[in-house]
Amino acid sequence: MKHFWVLLSLTILLVTNTFAQKPDKPTSAELFHEVQKLNFLGTALYVAAHPDDENTSLISYMANHKKARTVYLSMTRGDGGQNLIGPELRELLGVLRTQELLAARHMDGGEQRFTRANDFGFSKHPKETLKIWDKDKVLADVVWTIRQIKPDVIINRFDHRTPGSTHGHHTSSAILSMEAFDLANDPNVYSEQLEQTTTWQPKRIFYNTSWWQYGSQEAFEKVDKSGMVSLDVGTYYPELGLSNNEIASMARSQHLCQGFGRLTDRGSDMEYIELLKGDMPKSNDVFEGINTTWSRVKGGEAIGDILYKVEANFDFQNPSKHIPELVRAYQLLQKVEDKHWRTLKSEELKNIISAASGLYLEASSASASTTPGSKATINIETINRSSQNVTLKDIQIVGAGAKLTPNKVLGDNQKENFEVNFTVPANTPYTSPYWLNEPGTLGTYTVNDQSLIGKPETPSAFKAIFNLEIDGVEIPFEKSVVHRYSKPDRGELYEPFAILPEVTSKIDEKVLIFADSDTKSVQVKIRAGKNDVSGTVELDHPMGWKVSPNSIPFSIAQKGEEISVIFEVTPPSTESEGKIEPKVSVGNKIYRDELVEIDYNHIPKQSILLPSEAKVVRMDIRKSGEHIAYIMGAGDNVPESLEQIGYQVHVVDPNDIQHGDLDKYDAVVVGIRAYNVVDALKFKQPVLFDYVKNGGTMIVQYNTAGRWAGQFENIAPYEVTLSRDRVTDENAEVKILAPNNSLVNFPNTITEKDFDGWVQERGLYYPSQWSSEFTPILSMQDEGETEKQGSLIVAPYGEGHYIYTGLSFFRELPVGVSGAYKLFANMLSIGKDEVKRDNNVKG
Repeated sequence: MKHFWVLLSLTILLVTNTFAQKPDKPTSAELFHEVQKLNFLGTALYVAAHPDDENTSLISYMANHKKARTVYLSMTRGDGGQNLIGPELRELLGVLRTQELLAARHMDGGEQRFTRANDFGFSKHPKETLKIWDKDKVLADVVWTIRQIKPDVIINRFDHRTPGSTHGHHTSSAILSMEAFDLANDPNVYSEQLEQTTTWQPKRIFYNTSWWQYGSQEAFEKVDKSGMVSLDVGTYYPELGLSNNEIASMARSQHLCQGFGRLTDRGSDMEYIELLKGDMPKSNDVFEGINTTWSRVKGGEAIGDILYKVEANFDFQNPSKHIPELVRAYQLLQKVEDKHWRTLKSEELKNIISAASGLYLEASSASASTTPGSKATINIETINRSSQNVTLKDIQIVGAGAKLTPNKVLGDNQKENFEVNFTVPANTPYTSPYWLNEPGTLGTYTVNDQSLIGKPETPSAFKAIFNLEIDGVEIPFEKSVVHRYSKPDRGELYEPFAILPEVTSKIDEKVLIFADSDTKSVQVKIRAGKNDVSGTVELDHPMGWKVSPNSIPFSIAQKGEEISVIFEVTPPSTESEGKIEPKVSVGNKIYRDELVEIDYNHIPKQSILLPSEAKVVRMDIRKSGEHIAYIMGAGDNVPESLEQIGYQVHVVDPNDIQHGDLDKYDAVVVGIRAYNVVDALKFKQPVLFDYVKNGGTMIVQYNTAGRWAGQFENIAPYEVTLSRDRVTDENAEVKILAPNNSLVNFPNTITEKDFDGWVQERGLYYPSQWSSEFTPILSMQDEGETEKQGSLIVAPYGEGHYIYTGLSFFRELPVGVSGAYKLFANMLSIGKDEVKRDNNVKG
């Protein structure tokens, strides 16, 4: 088990070399597994819409049982999902989920690719999806992927024949895959791509069907399967000590931000793929009739003669014995005309040669980051742990123009260390996800460099090329420059070597709400990317707003140090909104970027540069009450948003609350999906309901039906049935059903105009049924659908009020939607108008 991570990391390393992973140290059994894959010349492409859509069982089966190169093409990076483990949403969530996909592929042995499509949220029909995505661009990306990967077989996760029956992104992924299957071999289609690749015609395309497509296992058993290939993906790998479905479960569990951690599974497990186009295999081998031997490549038979013998006679006790044969095969491979197979198999073969000879080659920066124009020190470590003749001829740092020529024999198990110093070129691009470098649209990212399209991450700025002479043949080995360090509580760690600006800035509050015309202090944080940085900072602002002072000087001595400066911002007297943007001047350069770092234990550290800005909103808003208790769920920024309009929000742990503890609060708000992820809530319902009965207000935001963290008779004091009802059109008409209800009258008057400017959706997981005690407040619907009245329902309970809402406040408040703030303030104020009237009567 302890070597499993190493094996599957090596699998992906052979082709994508994800630069922030630890170096691989495979065992002989794992190395033999790679030799088997080296000798299989076949490729499968799996296509779906989002991270976590992929069938990891089938991907692992193709990669580890069939030994095929297996690629997952995800149309999006999952930007529109939720996040169970942290605050990242939208583009930052896309970065996180990209890395979780790479971690999954490390586990199951596949590779990862993407299109430029942006996950804009749930879509009910592919017509909407393909319009927002800009179908032509995303179809071009699918064609590009097929032409680059050159798959023999394609497997779609979803059915292109059932539009409107599932997520529009899902069906769209299959529609695009079907079209691209025919277009990829047409030189007149996206002909500009052919400057960097060639046309390609896959052999066959399948749909990964299952019993759920037919409603039940019983129904599926009766289906004619003559057009399907059946695969037992529960196969056991003795060399790994694991079943395929165990590997698949571990890969699936890498999607932590989506809550997909799961138990491993074992035993026979059938998967079915239905032929859509191409010829039907005569057996249950998806590659039947396709030449997957070395003879498919002109000049490959001689290479195969060598490598098949290595596989047949593999020496598990001394793999280095095969180095002369492997090197001879490498020499012959360099003469192969087919660039695709020459490039792919050369990288695989070089990594096998490296592993068989026990080579360790590392280029590690002395620091985690640097800036253009600064000095960089790269520590080089090399060792040959075999008796083979290996000479280190030279080391080149690509991107820096630096070079060492040690021309040194690497003796058996004798470590050699070197140091390379260079000045980072001034034009070195910053380290940041390439798809975020330019503004995109709602549905599509902007990527102008064709060679980057589809890549899972931005290539490393600097790579070290180790030119070695092995058994008389010069072979280059490429390693990305990383930063290796240790922490007492975590041990040895690796992270990308980042190129960053010499100064970045940020405003912590991304939305600043001005409920009146009072001046607010706005803090701007400035972070140094190198030592001894000084300059001035200004705050660009909209017309009608005032900022004082005009500029503030700063000086920072240490790299990584952060200081704060304070501006006084005064809004106009009338409602207004816009952006404030720090402008930092250092010498004759101006910097406007914010540095965001995503750092979780299960992924490499990510550095993202985004425009440094904050939205400012002057709105007329009233509220009642002051102290709010907040029970966090899957993670959201609602507490910070409520503090913007003057509430004091107290995040409480449900494990700690007892009867009477909540009475001091004006309202208790339960965060999104709390009942899905917080086990303690199943024990605390009586406490919460007693609080309401005694006069409190309880607001429960959306939860996913059927995914409870514990067993609940009901999440409300009366009967409520949650459903999958949602309204995805953020511009859908909203009607007020209860115009006299205090939720739309006190302390703010809510009209249909307050639903202008909403983002991504109206809401999700609305109740479909509720008891007569509840009053529905709003109705809304997507085009062509029935009216949905469950987005906001309220019921009196005892002396208090219980509110359930599926409205997406967790999206609207953080982006400063005025109407969402007013409506939430009304929910928090419910019952206070009655108290006010009572006090007036008593007076």
